[in-house]
Amino acid sequence: MIKNANTSPLTFCVSTYNNLNYLKLAIESVRKNSFYKNAPFVVHAENCTDGTDTWLVDNKDLYNLDVYIDHNNNPVGIGGGMNLCASKVDTEYIMFLHSDFYVTKDWDKACYDEILKHSQPTWVFSHRVEPDMFASPQRYGTVIIPKDAFGAYHNNFDSCLFERWAEEFVRDNDFTIPKTEGVSGLIKKEHWDRIGGNDSRFAPTSWEDMDLFLRMRNDGYKFVLTSKSLVWHFGARGSHRLEENNGKTSERQRLSEEKNIKEWIKKWGIPPQFDEYGVIK
Repeated sequence: MIKNANTSPLTFCVSTYNNLNYLKLAIESVRKNSFYKNAPFVVHAENCTDGTDTWLVDNKDLYNLDVYIDHNNNPVGIGGGMNLCASKVDTEYIMFLHSDFYVTKDWDKACYDEILKHSQPTWVFSHRVEPDMFASPQRYGTVIIPKDAFGAYHNNFDSCLFERWAEEFVRDNDFTIPKTEGVSGLIKKEHWDRIGGNDSRFAPTSWEDMDLFLRMRNDGYKFVLTSKSLVWHFGARGSHRLEENNGKTSERQRLSEEKNIKEWIKKWGIPPQFDEYGVIK
């Protein structure tokens, strides 16, 4: 039984696959920096071989975690894991995060304050900061910075320096944009349930988020990204696993992407199209 479940309007949810070093940082930062520090926290781990299972079992009481560990021949992936996490939520809202996030002060409260402003079904996302791992261009809702600014890896990340920078960023910026950022952020559980969550045809990874956002957009859901909620995103460490693959996409990810491009065409008939903010339309 999760302690203090009734003190928060939201439940934290994360699904992970072989990402222990970053998962530790994510969980620690949630319990350290969230406004709703004692909110329920559901964690799903699937087919992990890097010590994640043992660490979660050993630390679930320390971090007050509701842990679900699976070993599946037909993996449900991160998307299916998020569906499972959402099914365990009893609060009004779900706060999704990725296992390669480091969250900053009151990131959850900023999303909650924003979502209360909207009457229609709305999903609120945090602004991201990412190290330049892919030579990516700057984009709406994400700041790309040099790898050595705060440290781009779990073993050299300077969380204190980043938290000071984040405090200034949030203080000096106050804007929202109609933007999605992966399956993360705050949404009402009833709205997640109504749309049906992630489509299992896209397991174990890739394209499920775009499919979800397109279904939501077609059903009248609203997307908002707020600068008042800030997270550090190590950048695809939950799927591409950069250190272990010498900067290349993992074989699991590559094969899933190849399969799911075809699945997308079968489902929607045409390749995805995007608006000026990079949101599926």
